[in-house]
Amino acid sequence: MSKHILILAGDGIGPEIMAAAEQVLAVVNTKFNLDLTWSHGLLGGCAIDAHGVPLPDETLAAARAADAVLLGAVGGPKWDQIERSIRPERGLLKIRSALNLFANLRPAILYPQLAGASSLRPEIVAGLDILIVRELTGGIYFGQPRGIRELENGEKQGYNTDVYSQSEIRRIARVAFEMARLRGRRVCSVDKANVLEVTELWKQTVTELQQAEYPDIELSHLYVDNAAMQLVRAPKQFDVLVTGNLFGDILSDEAAMLTGSIGMLPSASLDEHGKGMYEPCHGSAPDIAGQGIANPLATILSVAMMLR
Repeated sequence: MSKHILILAGDGIGPEIMAAAEQVLAVVNTKFNLDLTWSHGLLGGCAIDAHGVPLPDETLAAARAADAVLLGAVGGPKWDQIERSIRPERGLLKIRSALNLFANLRPAILYPQLAGASSLRPEIVAGLDILIVRELTGGIYFGQPRGIRELENGEKQGYNTDVYSQSEIRRIARVAFEMARLRGRRVCSVDKANVLEVTELWKQTVTELQQAEYPDIELSHLYVDNAAMQLVRAPKQFDVLVTGNLFGDILSDEAAMLTGSIGMLPSASLDEHGKGMYEPCHGSAPDIAGQGIANPLATILSVAMMLR
């Protein structure tokens, strides 16, 4: 059965790394008779330039109709001074939310050829293979109320709301447990339950799910500050880590750098049915865009994740 892919090259180095990934996709498609088709759309700064918004309606409609979305990168200093609500990153958040891509999978794998690029000693990181499962459509990035308000004394105050329901926690924890069954059968849930009530509920819910449905998976818990330290001290103790949106954003970048470069790793963001958006972990790198020196490996690996 034919499958259709929507390609969103984006901004900065996005078009050039996507061009390389598309060449690989074309060869694989022909060699293995995959019957894949693909089309292109606009997301991010390029969409702002063309349509005045970071996520045009036609792009979102095409993404909903596609079997998978392959994304390059979005953003750059060119759009940093425009209205916050229409900056390139808002388009990325909106498409994740609109497609209900709640589960972000970020592998941190140290390839032997890059062992010398890690800032840690080889014996600490050699053979590293971690998977971070990050909740992507909830938490403080999407919680309401949020904003900047003026207090009675005239001082401005910024505020955000960190909120998770039990159903949101269960579905991301279930993804982590299922991934662990394919790997080392160990999950570490990261929270800050000693301070934040929302993550106290997180810890309780993950524990209850493991006891009820995944007794074959070893479950542990770490506070986020300790988890960050342990990732640097002894990263190979981990198999699968699962956490919320904010903590996952930070820890996945930290884990990526253990491998020597965040620019070498892919990611997948999935909905409840396994449909996903696949993208490299790195950003748009506008400082080297257009020079033909950007490494497309992470985008090509994202294609590999998409095909699997």
